Amino acid sequence: MGGNDNRRMSTLSSSTKGAVRLAPWGVIRASGADAASFLHGQLTNDFAHLGMGQARLAGYCSAKGRLLASFIAWKAAPDEILLACHAGVLPATLKRLSMFVLRSKCKLSDATSEVPLFGVIGDKAAVADLPTWGKRDAEGGQVVRLPDAAGVVRALIASPCVASSDTLPLETWQWLEVQSGVPTIEGATVEQFVPQMLNFELVGGVNFQKGCYPGQEIVARAQYRGTVKRRMFLFDVDSTASAGQEVFHSEDPGQPAGLVANAAQRPEGAGFSALVEVKLSSLDRGSLHIGAPDGPLLHRRELPYEVPVDSNAAV
Repeated sequence: MGGNDNRRMSTLSSSTKGAVRLAPWGVIRASGADAASFLHGQLTNDFAHLGMGQARLAGYCSAKGRLLASFIAWKAAPDEILLACHAGVLPATLKRLSMFVLRSKCKLSDATSEVPLFGVIGDKAAVADLPTWGKRDAEGGQVVRLPDAAGVVRALIASPCVASSDTLPLETWQWLEVQSGVPTIEGATVEQFVPQMLNFELVGGVNFQKGCYPGQEIVARAQYRGTVKRRMFLFDVDSTASAGQEVFHSEDPGQPAGLVANAAQRPEGAGFSALVEVKLSSLDRGSLHIGAPDGPLLHRRELPYEVPVDSNAAV
């Protein structure tokens, strides 16, 4: 069955290197004495104990536990935290977060124009000595080691001093983002997923020991009562794919079986790779198709981590 084909079709040389300006991304700055405590009470991860040498993956949920945005966040200074997110969700996220600052000593602002972001891979990343989600100061900014993808070392650099910013195609970076299995909330997927539907807790994006945040009760219930019946998996498809696109199952064509979270063109230029949230029951038999019940066939690939699969999970 195409949906369970785990053979790796897309490859990238481990010697590939380069840097690219991440134009689809933006940056929110949280500054002030209460910046960390404010974010700790709003996002899915622990910011109260965020150190200067660490970065965090975190989500921002609605009261119903649905992801409004996802962030890669780090301390740029003792009282300043930068949150990188998809530019398509930044304005609404900044407006919503700002509503809850109230008397906290925290100022939120759009720092996209002041903090250019670059994706860097290979030896240009210069992060081999950092652990995943480790961070350190770089020339004029900071560098964060991201999870490796397809055997390639990756880093996020926030600095105006990155050289040769055009040596890596943006499409290659986006394909590596998909291969990493770490999802990004885009404009087309706002409020579509509870964190576990995107494996967010499996990649370090949720801390279950911290205090309350919007949607925390629903996220915790899904975790501890075994109610997750949808998960994200990696697929290849010999057609185009895009975030927010519906996926259908051959044995239940009347309703969507899933949704594309992120997608990117494969390096060889033939088709796309995609992170797709699907019903676990759809993996048991039949086939998955993108866009329509008779649309292009999805071929399942291996994620870099194990995903718990229990198609009998409760609602």
